[in-house]
Amino acid sequence: MKAKTTLTLPSLLKTSMLAAMLTLPSFGYAANSKADLTLQDIMHFEQITAQSLDPQGKVLAYSAKPDRGDSRGVVKILSSGKEYAVAGGSEPVISNDGAYSAFWVKPSLLDTEKASKAERKKLKNNLTLVNNQTGEQQTFTRVKEFAFSESGQYLLVWHESEDAKKAEKPQEKEAGEAAEIDAKKTDKADLGSSLAVVNLANNKQQNFADITAWHWSYDSRYLALAQNNSDAALHKLLLIRLDSFNQAELVNSKTQQIGNLALSRKGEYLAYTAGNAATELNERAYQLSLYDLASGKFQRIQDASADKDGWLLNRYATLTFSADGERLFFGRVPQLSHSFTIPKIKQQDDLYNETLVTEQRGLHIWHGDDPLIKPNEINHYKQEVKRTYLAVLHVKSGSVVQLADTKVPDVALSQQHRFLLASSDVPYQKMITWAGFFRDWYLVDLNTGNRQQVLVQQPEASKPTLSPNGQFVAYYQQGNIFLYDIANHHKTQLNSTIKTPFADEDHDYPSPAPGYGFGPWLADDDGILVYDKYDIWQFDTRSHQGFMLTAGAGRKQRVRFRVEALAQPDKAFEPTLSDKQPLLLQGYSEVTKADGFYAAKVGTAGVKPLLNKDEKLSVLARASHSDKLLFSQQRYDLFPDLYTANVTQPQKAVKQTDLDKQRRALPWGKAELLHWRDGDGRNMDGVVIKPANYQPGKKYPVMVYYYRFMSQRLHAFPDMKINHRPNFAWYAADDYVIFLPDIRFEVGYPGISSVKALTSAVNKLIDSGIADPKRIGLQGHSWSGYQTAFAVTQTNMFAAAVAGAPVSNMTSAYSGIRLGSGLARQFQYETGQSRIGESLMDAPQKYIENSPVFYVDRVQTPLLIMFGDRDDAVPYEQGIELYLAMRRAGKDVIMLQYEDEPHHLKKYPNKLDYTIRMKQYFDHYLQGKPAAKWITDGEAYREPSKAD
Repeated sequence: MKAKTTLTLPSLLKTSMLAAMLTLPSFGYAANSKADLTLQDIMHFEQITAQSLDPQGKVLAYSAKPDRGDSRGVVKILSSGKEYAVAGGSEPVISNDGAYSAFWVKPSLLDTEKASKAERKKLKNNLTLVNNQTGEQQTFTRVKEFAFSESGQYLLVWHESEDAKKAEKPQEKEAGEAAEIDAKKTDKADLGSSLAVVNLANNKQQNFADITAWHWSYDSRYLALAQNNSDAALHKLLLIRLDSFNQAELVNSKTQQIGNLALSRKGEYLAYTAGNAATELNERAYQLSLYDLASGKFQRIQDASADKDGWLLNRYATLTFSADGERLFFGRVPQLSHSFTIPKIKQQDDLYNETLVTEQRGLHIWHGDDPLIKPNEINHYKQEVKRTYLAVLHVKSGSVVQLADTKVPDVALSQQHRFLLASSDVPYQKMITWAGFFRDWYLVDLNTGNRQQVLVQQPEASKPTLSPNGQFVAYYQQGNIFLYDIANHHKTQLNSTIKTPFADEDHDYPSPAPGYGFGPWLADDDGILVYDKYDIWQFDTRSHQGFMLTAGAGRKQRVRFRVEALAQPDKAFEPTLSDKQPLLLQGYSEVTKADGFYAAKVGTAGVKPLLNKDEKLSVLARASHSDKLLFSQQRYDLFPDLYTANVTQPQKAVKQTDLDKQRRALPWGKAELLHWRDGDGRNMDGVVIKPANYQPGKKYPVMVYYYRFMSQRLHAFPDMKINHRPNFAWYAADDYVIFLPDIRFEVGYPGISSVKALTSAVNKLIDSGIADPKRIGLQGHSWSGYQTAFAVTQTNMFAAAVAGAPVSNMTSAYSGIRLGSGLARQFQYETGQSRIGESLMDAPQKYIENSPVFYVDRVQTPLLIMFGDRDDAVPYEQGIELYLAMRRAGKDVIMLQYEDEPHHLKKYPNKLDYTIRMKQYFDHYLQGKPAAKWITDGEAYREPSKAD
C-alpha cells in the first residue's frame, strides 16, 4: 500500500499556488497598484485597536496592530497635527491634563514565538510614557499596573515581582522536639513588589518596596500604600503626601498583613483591612479600620472576629467610598473558606487506611436537586470563592448595614443616597438549564438593609434602571414600560395610551421579546428617555405623560435613533439631561443600511440631520470636559479611520488618521444592497460584494456567508484578519462574489426556515445574472455552521459547503454541555437560538426534523467540516456524528480536527492553515482549480519528534 504524503504548511502554500503570496506588501502606492491581494497582505494589514481622547479634546492617542505582528502607538496633537510614534505601543491612556500619554509595550511577537514555555513566562510588559509637548519618551520595565492621578500630575508604576517564589524564613522547632524545619511559604498574594510614583511636573520619583495594594485620593493629594514583607516581619500602612512625597507611617506591625485600601475622594478618610499574616490566606479573617486624616484618629469598624450577625471580612473584601465620602462600601462573608488538601500516603499503614485512601478519590457528585449542574458550578468556583456580600458603613454615625446576603447576593453599587438596586438569580438557578436566565429585583434601603421586591422572575436581559436621585425605578416588562414611585410604592404603565410597540419587533425566538432599553434620565429625576425600535420617547416622571422626542421621524423613515456622546465630567456619576439640552443622535437606516448624525433637544419634538453618508458611523469617545467628538467613518471600501469634530457639527469633521492607504494599494471590490421577496412574501435584504474589476453580464463563482441578519454589514469594512471566517477582500480579489443574505427563522423549524431564506436569496442572485448557478459555495460557523450542514441535506444548489463547529444531531446536542460556561444546552433549544421551543421529551419529532444527521442520505454536496477538539460551545462529538453518518452513507465529506482548540480557533498556525484549506476547497469546487492532495487523498497521521 502506498503511503500517503503528509502536507506541511509550506507544501500547502505551493499546492494551492499561493507561493506568490510570500512577498511583503508596500502600503502607500497609488490606488490598486498591486494586481493581487495575498495572505501576506492580510497578515500585515493594520487595524486601529484602541483610541483615547483627553478630557479637553486636544490630544488623540491610538494604537494600530497588524493581524500578525507587533502593535505601534501614536500620539497626535490635534491643534498642530504633530505626531509621536511609540514602538510596540498599545492601549493608550492620556493623563487628564493632556500633558502625557502612556502605552503598554508588550513582548514582541518574535521574542514570544522564539521563547520556550518557561522563557515565555519571564517575558513581561513594559510601559512607555510620552511627553505630549516634547515627544520625549521614558520606559518603565516589568510593569503590571499603572495609573495617572486624577489631576494628571502624578504617574504610578507598579512593577512585577522579581521573585514570585519568595518564602518565609524556616522556623526551627522548640527545644526538645525533632530538629525539623517548617518551610511554610508565603502565599503569592501576600508578596509585594516595587512601586514608583513620579511627579511629572519635575520628574521627581519616589520608590517603595514590597507594595501589595495602593489607592490615591480623587483630589490627587494623597496616596495610600500597603507594604508587606513577612520575611522581615514588616507590615506597614503608608500615607504619602504627593506634592512633597512626605510619608507618614500610620501602621507598623510585625504580624498584621495590610490588606485592601480606600481613600475618600477628598482625602478625609482612609479605610483599610488587616489580618494575621501567620494564618493561611484563605482562612484569614481581617479587621476593618477607618483613619480620620484631619484628627489623626483610628476607628475600629470590625475586628477580625465575626460581628453580632456572624459576618466576617476576608482577603477579597474590597473597599469603596461613595463620592461624597459619607459611606464606605465593603464586602463580607458569612464564613471563611477552608483550605482543602489531598492527603498523601507516607507510611505502610496508610496504604490500607480507608479514609485516607478514599480522600484521594477524583469524584464529582451530580445531584438532581443541585442548583447548578456540576460543570457550571466548577466553572463559577473561582468567582464564587471571591464573592463577598456588600455592606455599608455610614461614616458619621458609625453604623454598619448588611445589604446583600446569600439569598439576594448582588447589589449594584451606585451613588444614590437612600436606595440601591439588588437582584438575585438564586430561585432560578436550577431552571437555567432549560428555561434561560431570570432574576428577582429589589430595592435595598441603605439605612436599614430592608428590601422591597420590585420585579419577580425578570428575564436577565431586561434590567431595570434606578433614577439618579433614587426616587424612581423604570423597567420593561412584557411589552410595556413601567415607572415605579419608590416613596409611594406605586407603579404606573407609561405606555398605556401608546400604540407603538416597545417589544423587539424582530424577535424570532421561543421566549418573551425583550425591549429596546432606556436612554439617560433627566436631571432631578424629572424624566427618562425610552427607546422603541426606531424612535426615542421622553416621559415625565410626575405627570407620566410622554411624547416622541424624535417626532416619529424614525418609524416614518425606518431610521433607528439613539442618544450618543453625552459628556461625563465625573465618571462616578452617570450623565443626566437638563431641559433644552442639545443632543447628538445616531440614526441607522434600515433602508440604506447607513448611519447618520442628527441634532435633537430635550423637551422638544423633532430631529435635524447633521451628517448623512452611505457609511457606517461609530462614536468612539467624547471629551469629558469639551465638545470634542471622536468617531470613525467606514464603508466596505473605506477603512474606519478616526475623525474629530465638535459634537454639534460632525459634518465638519477632520480626518486624523489615514490607514485607508493600505486598502488603496490593493485590489478592492464594492458592496451593494440586494432586495427580494422570500417564499412567504416577506421583503428581504442582502449584501453583494463584487470584485474590483466586476464585469456586468459575467457570471461569477459565489461564496455565501450568513448567520442571521447580515444586511447591516453593507457599509462595514471587512475584517482584515485570518481566522475561522473567510476573508471577504481576499476572495473578492480572486474573482469571487461574496453574498451575505438575511435569514429569518420560524420557531420550531429553524432548519427548514433557514433553507427557505437561503434558496430564495440565492435564486435572486442567479436571476440577477451575477451568480453562476453551478459555482455557488456555502460557508458558516457555529449557528450558521448548523444551518450549512442542514441546508445541504435539503437542497443541491450548492457546489460545495464548509461547516465550522456545526450541531448535526439536536437529539444528542440537546443534553450536551457548553464547556466554556459549564451550562447545559437545553435552554438553547427550548428558549434560545436553536428555536425549537419545546423540550426533547415533548417534541422529539421536531428535534429529528431539524437534525442534519438524519438526512445525510440526501446529500449531494461535498462538505468540509471543521472542529476544534476542545470546542467550548458545541460538543466536538457533533462533528464526529456528522462525519461518521456521511462516511457511512458514502458521501463526499472531510473533517478538519484542530487539536486543543476551542469554538473559535485561537492558535495562529491553525487559523492560517484553515484559511488556506478553506480557500483551496472552494477554489477546486467553484473555480475548477486542481484539488489539493489532502482533498483527494486525505492526510496520514504522524507524530512530531520530541524537542531536545
